[in-house]
Amino acid sequence: MALKLFIGNLPRNATDTTLSELVTNAGFHVATAVVIRDRMTGDSKGFGFVELADGENLQKAIQSLDGQALEGRPLTVNEARPQRSGFSKPRPGGGGGRGGFNKSRRDW
Repeated sequence: MALKLFIGNLPRNATDTTLSELVTNAGFHVATAVVIRDRMTGDSKGFGFVELADGENLQKAIQSLDGQALEGRPLTVNEARPQRSGFSKPRPGGGGGRGGFNKSRRDW
């Protein structure tokens, strides 16, 4: 089972490296660290995930990191939960609609 942390309230300029160093400096071995970014702008969404190396104590990492400040922002650290199904799936049906310009619908 993966030992994955959710880390929230990250500063906008946080990078994967920043996240990895934060957890490493707290005394834990990091397998992967990812800051989640907006697809369109590339800006940080303010949270990320860190997968701890095998043998690390997840609860100890949460206790050590939760509330710790990063650039003046208190971090929220929890055990990462699996993504709920339905978020990444497109919804059926079209958005249909009668948008656009239509000369016959002018307001006079």
